[in-house]
Amino acid sequence: MKLVSACLIGVNCNFEGKNWLNPKLLEEFEKGGLFPVCPEVLGGLPVPRTPAEIQNGDGTDVLNGNAKVVNEKGANVTEQFVRGAQETLRIAKAIGAKEALLIEKSPSCGCGRIFDGSFSEKFVEGDGVTAALLKKNGIKVTSVKV
Repeated sequence: MKLVSACLIGVNCNFEGKNWLNPKLLEEFEKGGLFPVCPEVLGGLPVPRTPAEIQNGDGTDVLNGNAKVVNEKGANVTEQFVRGAQETLRIAKAIGAKEALLIEKSPSCGCGRIFDGSFSEKFVEGDGVTAALLKKNGIKVTSVKV
């Protein structure tokens, strides 16, 4: 069993209240091989929600208390992102997931490349909060492009 970003299998849970359906992943889900999660919703954020980005680092920095997640209106949503990452990890352990297929660029799910915190469509190397926590706990994280 693998985790998958719920938005990738058609769940309308991204920040716009929409999804990024990946037909191949939906097919794998329908066969029972994927468990959908949306860390931002698990952390208590609404759908739709104000876009957020990590400022002054990446997900590892957030988990270490050296960076924060701020939404476009300036509200600090770090607590919700960390809570969502922790809930996602709890689910991964409960179902025995060893791998996660997560949406690219997200401050939560991004793996290898995330938005830079300036809300200007620029990117930096790094992982989102959930991707970083999963990796830290030995779960393979793969970024899925949209």
